[in-house]
Amino acid sequence: RPVILTADSGMTGGNFLVAETGTFVVCTNEGNADLSATVPNLHIATLGIERIVPRMADMGVFIRLLSRSALGSPITQYTTHFRGPQKGGEMHIVLVDNGRSARLGMEEFWTSLKCIRCGACMNTCPVYRRSGGLSYGAVYSGPIGAIIDPTFNERKYSTLPFASTMNGSCTNVCPVKINIHEQLYKWRRVLAEHHELPFVKREIMHMAGKLMGQPTLYRTAINGTEVALSTLPRFVLYNWLNPWGKHRELPHPVKQTFHTWYKQNRLKDKKESQGGKA
Repeated sequence: RPVILTADSGMTGGNFLVAETGTFVVCTNEGNADLSATVPNLHIATLGIERIVPRMADMGVFIRLLSRSALGSPITQYTTHFRGPQKGGEMHIVLVDNGRSARLGMEEFWTSLKCIRCGACMNTCPVYRRSGGLSYGAVYSGPIGAIIDPTFNERKYSTLPFASTMNGSCTNVCPVKINIHEQLYKWRRVLAEHHELPFVKREIMHMAGKLMGQPTLYRTAINGTEVALSTLPRFVLYNWLNPWGKHRELPHPVKQTFHTWYKQNRLKDKKESQGGKA
């Protein structure tokens, strides 16, 4: 706070900008943005070009949609409308493109521009809830970040679309109906076609494809894994080759796999149906 009180200028973002009047809205729950906007004489606001809405009449819909999807409340704690500089001060609005126009031309990914940054997809995502936002290594995190970030740099963010269980809950809760989980799948395909996947991931996926394409080999591997998890000493399973095991325990093998259960019950059903016919 002392820094803000003595600052020559303050910067904020903005949630929505009205083309009709030039008004922009900042929605927060802490109030820090309002301090940055009102205490210094110079206010600089940066907004992505996708934040523009046509008329003031449209603003209320988006503000209610944002707050209810993010917090479950009718409105945020601080919803401030800026229509011009304060008396004796200056205001500059910077509209940011930074690849957004190019993304608009991407047939399969342009709908990510509809995002209102409510965070609903993050709140429901099991990967995000487990790992947190910093683990994404990008400005935009969570499921929506995993489809936005590769549009800026495919190679740098090539692993993000794979940080998903593809359960689809992100798409279900999205208030602006972005097909997030479908775009995650499409990004995986695009990155593979552009040869942007890390070498280790490419090799693992190649081996997994071979393994799953041969049922006998797959069942042998499953049975071997069950035996290994049950009998091998801990230092063999938990070492530098298994970074996942640094913070988590490997799951215990199940007593009966789905394949075994299905095989037994299918044979049982066949016998019963044949007995009924006889």
